[in-house]
Amino acid sequence: MADHAAPPLIARPRPPGLARKLIRNPSGAIGLALLSLVIGLAVFAGLLFPEDPFEMVGMPFEAPFTGDFLLGTDMLGRDIAAGIAYGARISLLVGSVATLVIVVLGTLVGAVAGYYGGWIDTAAMRVTEFFQTIPTFIGAIVIVAVLGSTLPNVIGAIAIVSWAPLARLVRAEVRAVKSREFVEACVSLGMSDLRILIVQILPNVLTTIVVAGSLMVATAILFEAGLSFLGLGDPNIMTWGYMIGAGRSAIRTAWWMVTIPGLAVLLTVLAINLIGDALNEALNPRAKR
Repeated sequence: MADHAAPPLIARPRPPGLARKLIRNPSGAIGLALLSLVIGLAVFAGLLFPEDPFEMVGMPFEAPFTGDFLLGTDMLGRDIAAGIAYGARISLLVGSVATLVIVVLGTLVGAVAGYYGGWIDTAAMRVTEFFQTIPTFIGAIVIVAVLGSTLPNVIGAIAIVSWAPLARLVRAEVRAVKSREFVEACVSLGMSDLRILIVQILPNVLTTIVVAGSLMVATAILFEAGLSFLGLGDPNIMTWGYMIGAGRSAIRTAWWMVTIPGLAVLLTVLAINLIGDALNEALNPRAKR
């Protein structure tokens, strides 16, 4: 009998990782490029601009690209570029920390309410609905006005008024996953509720939490900019909102004092939203249109 040669083994292509999916997505690539620029500016702010951003280093009202300062100076002779760099640190810090608190609190409340149901679910949802009835930005203004204009209070105020929508979202996802067969099998095997939640249910809800959390970073940055614009931010910290608020009185004669920090806020929020959309497509293929 003639020997039959074994068919050659064909290596299956490995599915692209999350980072590669983001880069291949035009929205993700643009968002990552813009966000990397902002992060780089924040990290190297001290090297690029050794002076304090509140220090008066030049003549007032110096226009961009016309003198010693790339982005010009404000009405007190402070370097606009230095303010943008140091403001990037605060915006990213507020966005990251506030979102972390929102995710932890919203996930905890939503997971417990969705898993146990009954009176626990009812009580948790009534509290959630109460926070959802409060206009978020107005609520943040009231909290900061009462507690004081410090950076921790600003972060706390943003988190307090923003966690409820995520809690409802996590609750709905947990209720859907709880009814699946593998969760019922874990219950019949005698696994504890905590282990079922952490090991079995939350990993299946993680995609929703990541996508929602990425978009909340942009919301937190906008909240901080709005509070600082109204004079409710920390007066000892240079922020983009503070720069916009300080320059609004001279907007007719020194447009760059408002326009440049406003563009910084716009591009950062746009970058985070683009990354959030790309994450949604990468982690939820059914979300593609």
